[in-house]
Amino acid sequence: MKLYFAPGACSLSPHIVLREAGLEHTLEKVDLRSKQTATGVDFRTINPKGYVPTLQLNDGSILTEGPVIVQYLADLVPEKHLVPKAGSMERYRVMETLNYIGTELHKGFSPLFNPATSDAGKEVAINALLPRISLIAKQLGNSDYIAGSQFTVADAYLFVVLSWSAHVKLSLADWPTIQAYLARVAERPAVHAAMVAEGLIKE
Repeated sequence: MKLYFAPGACSLSPHIVLREAGLEHTLEKVDLRSKQTATGVDFRTINPKGYVPTLQLNDGSILTEGPVIVQYLADLVPEKHLVPKAGSMERYRVMETLNYIGTELHKGFSPLFNPATSDAGKEVAINALLPRISLIAKQLGNSDYIAGSQFTVADAYLFVVLSWSAHVKLSLADWPTIQAYLARVAERPAVHAAMVAEGLIKE
């Protein structure tokens, strides 16, 4: 499999899951501004949506949308317990969290990365994110991971999105449990390896 990614973008989530799952894969970096891959291919010929993550399967077919990709990858290695069993309420809870991260957190950060967003617009975006982060903190509680004691694909996605706070001047000081959670996830070998591979941290 090949993962098309942009360093530190939401594609870091399936990158982490690939490594947690122990699945063989290659990586190809995408310049999201020029829409060119590292090998000089027009990325839109691979994924007409023009954004990452994009996963090329071994049969050459393409799968897009991060929350779908991570569930697909987790289902390839059920013994890793990266997602609960299909049909179980625990599975639906993870799916529920993935959807919340995608629609309420991920998209909530988007204006903060847009250079066209005014300072007032950024303030509005941050104020909208704060109660959503509070809700996540409440859901996390004293658990090691968002679904309890087991690391799941929802943690890979949540870790990536909440880590963006450091780049957009959104303080997480009011949520020590979230700060501890991010530090805990960052220490996982697969997470560390993915971040090193993307050039986000040093070995």
